[in-house]
Amino acid sequence: MGIKDELHAELTDAMRSHDRNRIDVVRQITTEVARAVKAANFDGEENDELYLKVITSYAKKMGKAVAEYSRLEQGDSGAAVKLKFEVEYLGRWLPKPLSEDELVALVDAAIQDVGASDMKGLGQVMGYLKKRHPEIDGATASRLAKTRLSAP
Repeated sequence: MGIKDELHAELTDAMRSHDRNRIDVVRQITTEVARAVKAANFDGEENDELYLKVITSYAKKMGKAVAEYSRLEQGDSGAAVKLKFEVEYLGRWLPKPLSEDELVALVDAAIQDVGASDMKGLGQVMGYLKKRHPEIDGATASRLAKTRLSAP
């Protein structure tokens, strides 16, 4: 069963059980996918890859919003709790995060593949990583790349 079918089944179940949070997050993902498909530069098809990309992007945005609520000491507000639910709920479709050791190996390989030897090559390294490994955490990868490229 594809992600689209899973989400449809989830929506049906959520509507039967009157689970407002699940209804909202599934509908939001469906809307985000529809926007992506209608975008002028979209030339693919509506498949699991697109759904994963949309879910990953949405969960990342909501995770940042949760962090901002926490920073403002409003982590227990209704909106923050709802966003936390959405991130956790969507987690079942998200790829397993890489460990720091796995990420270090990818960063080292990227540095070697693009031939970067100093901080001037950081943009090339990050572009290489994002293109080949969109699932990585960009902030952590950037920190590791900076450390590697600034070492004497």
